[in-house]
Amino acid sequence: MENSEFAKIFFEIAELLELKGENVFKMRAYQKAARNVENLPKSLEEIYKSGGIKALKEVPGIGESIAEHIEEIIKTGTFKKYKELLKEFPKDFVKLIEVPGIGPKTAIMLLKELKIDSMKKLEAAVKAGKLRELPGMGAKKEENIQKGIELKKKAHGRFLLPEAITYADIVVKALKKLKEVDQIVPAGSLRRWQETIGDIDILITSKKPEKIMRAFTTLPQVARVLSKGPTRSSVVMKNGMQADVRVMDPKSFGAALHYFTGNKQHNIQIREMAIKKGLKVSEYGIFRGSKQIGGKEEIDVFKSVGLPYIPPELRQGTDEIDCAKKGKLPELIELKDIRGDLQMHSKWSDGNNTIEEMAEYAKKLGYEYIAMTDHSKAVRVARGMNEKEVIKQIKEIDKINGKIKGIKVIKGIEVDILADGSLDLPDSILKELDVVVAAVHSRFKMPKAEMTKRIISAFNNKYVNLLSHPTGRVIGKRDPYEVDMEEIIKAAKDTGTYMEINAYPERLDLNDVHARMAKESGVLLSIDTDSHVDNQMDNIKYGVGTARRGWIEKKDVINTNPLEKLLKLLYAKR
Repeated sequence: MENSEFAKIFFEIAELLELKGENVFKMRAYQKAARNVENLPKSLEEIYKSGGIKALKEVPGIGESIAEHIEEIIKTGTFKKYKELLKEFPKDFVKLIEVPGIGPKTAIMLLKELKIDSMKKLEAAVKAGKLRELPGMGAKKEENIQKGIELKKKAHGRFLLPEAITYADIVVKALKKLKEVDQIVPAGSLRRWQETIGDIDILITSKKPEKIMRAFTTLPQVARVLSKGPTRSSVVMKNGMQADVRVMDPKSFGAALHYFTGNKQHNIQIREMAIKKGLKVSEYGIFRGSKQIGGKEEIDVFKSVGLPYIPPELRQGTDEIDCAKKGKLPELIELKDIRGDLQMHSKWSDGNNTIEEMAEYAKKLGYEYIAMTDHSKAVRVARGMNEKEVIKQIKEIDKINGKIKGIKVIKGIEVDILADGSLDLPDSILKELDVVVAAVHSRFKMPKAEMTKRIISAFNNKYVNLLSHPTGRVIGKRDPYEVDMEEIIKAAKDTGTYMEINAYPERLDLNDVHARMAKESGVLLSIDTDSHVDNQMDNIKYGVGTARRGWIEKKDVINTNPLEKLLKLLYAKR
């Protein structure tokens, strides 16, 4: 069983406990365990095999009780408490609280008042207008639930990038062990770092494909074999994701890699260019008539139509080919360019680690600095800090900086932008900090003009450096709030405010399109992880992937700078 499957169970237990109205601390314990587990670099099964329950308890967020649950899951596939909780509710009922706009209290009311215990019944009730008649509902809330249902439908069958990468890595790692495998590369939307993935495509070269197909279709992570052939097989993995493996002729591998990386619009444009030159480009190679003249290497495809190599992240079928013709492709940012992380949380608010633990982990990543940006007081659910606590944390950071060597902890805050555009903390506090990250965490349904005005108002504060997760979206769970992004970006440029690409996999916000808009307007960006657990800092790669899709270069990102220059940028507005 993969870590993501353990995490899914623990998140579901937290939801079931919330539905029951159980002690909030119990619920948070399971949520904490789930967050820690899904980001572990090593599998829980490996940890258990190496040292049993004792080894499991060394994982942050896993105590005696949860360690015992993990042991039971490893041995039986489930555990007693989970089964008992599931029996207390109708089979598909828990899926209701996954719908944006429905919390535990609403779900329980729908069950009691309308006997709604499944998505099918919920959708029928919404269409019939039955929800608006319930206490505390009304037409507007019913409309929001309808939008939530549509959002869930849109996300159905798609997986967040990290989960897709995890399963692709499992397949690649297993097949790489076979001596019959010569080359192996994941292709498709995964290679383009798209924010959600439909299925996994893996290309291989080999002289003996039969053994590869047998190994692939019998992997322990495979739930069902859809097809098995001599050079291509398709399976459904245990997480529900489809994975396809193709064995290609080495002479065609580059052309196949280009073709199966896509996207479709990009490929069509390349094929049309080839036709004009009297060529044919396909997954089997580059041909003049019936003669293959190239295709062994991916660069062959681009050379055949007179183009330089276009990175996979840019192959979106927009203007990348025109820019390539003109020699105007960007020199894309790379993971190694990131020198620090400007948004994360500690135990001072809703994080799982101490400030010092976060700094030590960042140091292992080779960072020069991190900014500690715990929540301000308005976010009560995240135990946000009041003025006295902020001052106390500042003193704590000074002590840590005097103690820890090789990395600098920058003093910061994630301050709430209130509904009227004012900030959750006074300037007298904000001026004591090095970085002020402003964010919207409430009133997401404000009209577009009001939300735009609200955010721009925060930009006019001279202490605000950075807008965090600028559209507030949570992929598959919450749509972006209505905001005029062109106006936001213009105001950011005018006020010298930076904008964030939040690398948290469920956010990736700014998205690639808005990141490019910001770049073209001269607005600098920051790529941050919004970490609540130390190893979530590894998520920075997803932010970098999004940035690359948005044509972002090293020079466009403030946290590619050394500390001294970064601090000058942070203090530039004051």
